[in-house]
Amino acid sequence: MSLEENKAIIRKVMETVNKRNLALLDELIAPDYVDTTLQLKGFKQSVTSLYEGFPDIHATIDDIIAEGDKVWDRVTLTATHTGEYRGLAPTGKKIAFKGVRIWRIVNSKVVERESFYDFLSFYRQLGVIEYKGFLDEVT
Repeated sequence: MSLEENKAIIRKVMETVNKRNLALLDELIAPDYVDTTLQLKGFKQSVTSLYEGFPDIHATIDDIIAEGDKVWDRVTLTATHTGEYRGLAPTGKKIAFKGVRIWRIVNSKVVERESFYDFLSFYRQLGVIEYKGFLDEVT
């Protein structure tokens, strides 16, 4: 697969997730998919969990780079917390946070993802933690 084809697969995954077309994910995600960061097997299960807590979640790819069988993307996720998520009762708060993911593609399907999200910002916006960062102290 070319680098552009690999990037197109990741764009299609994001489009599919944003449109909540989980049936199409079977064409894009390998059955033995693993998220190495979250130690999850099964992409649909993790997406479904997000939909329950954040039904309007939307990912925007800000940047995308490919090399070999890997694709890196930098994303902004926006959502409203209207359902329970990992034991956290709905807050009704709208949030936006960033992440970087490394996807590995084999035979035109995603087999692995490692992800790094700004969970400090995520939980701060939800009101779960208070954090006064450096810039807060300066301004």
